[in-house]
Amino acid sequence: MTLLEAKSLVYAYPGGVPALRGLDLRIQAGRRLAILGPNGSGKTTLLLHLNGTLRPSTGRIVLEGEDCGYSRSQLVAWRRRIGLVFQDAEDQLFAASVAEDVSFGPLNLGMQDDEVRQRVDETLVALGIQDLADRPTHMLSFGQKKRVALAGAVAMRPQILMLDEPTAGLDQKGSWQLLEVLTRLESLGTTLVFTTHDVDLAYSFAHDVALFKDGKVLVQGVVDTVLADAGLLARVELRSPFLMELGLKARALGLLADASPLPRNRDEVLNLFGPRAL
Repeated sequence: MTLLEAKSLVYAYPGGVPALRGLDLRIQAGRRLAILGPNGSGKTTLLLHLNGTLRPSTGRIVLEGEDCGYSRSQLVAWRRRIGLVFQDAEDQLFAASVAEDVSFGPLNLGMQDDEVRQRVDETLVALGIQDLADRPTHMLSFGQKKRVALAGAVAMRPQILMLDEPTAGLDQKGSWQLLEVLTRLESLGTTLVFTTHDVDLAYSFAHDVALFKDGKVLVQGVVDTVLADAGLLARVELRSPFLMELGLKARALGLLADASPLPRNRDEVLNLFGPRAL
């Protein structure tokens, strides 16, 4: 089922700098979507349109079949359902403590204090940062700030959660932990959308991918199909995912049957060589 659609979006920044050029995109319920493309291709600008922060010159945003409006009440209702986490967590943290920051969204929904406290506690536990509740936000590490920014969005219980370059700046452990948290959120009914220029992340984590180039979606479809097209990837200055190339090589060598799916993670690759390979 299509939850959210961008239809023929056109947008230019002050000075006439074009950002979106008749862009179309679909977000399907329960399917992780990676928006993939080089820097400057319009990925972040699109996210800011999908939650109503920016308004297109022409085109429209459709949420479950209804056009989104831009009155104050319509924007509030819109943003209750569509959460956004920025690439730089500093842009999203402003309260004195972690708990205060996470409580901001629920308080703006008009929730009672007891309900807000419960929502904040549940969110901090879900993200594994309950020990940071009273920590000043300016004393957090980069990875902790990422999690707190995510907690602020999650506390709103959005139908769709959008993340701009979610693993940017994180070390390997931090990236794994973040993806584990996102997977848990998905199991609770949240649809995930994220921008990235990391083709390997898109291949290993997303179900669908949209390739961006110069403010347009060149193609949107299932990860295995889109990322197997070397010509399309070259147009957005990307190469095929390493694990996909490895899987195709294994298939050519007879280690993987033609009908078997290509490996999507490290363990699946190791399994190609049998249990004694380690």
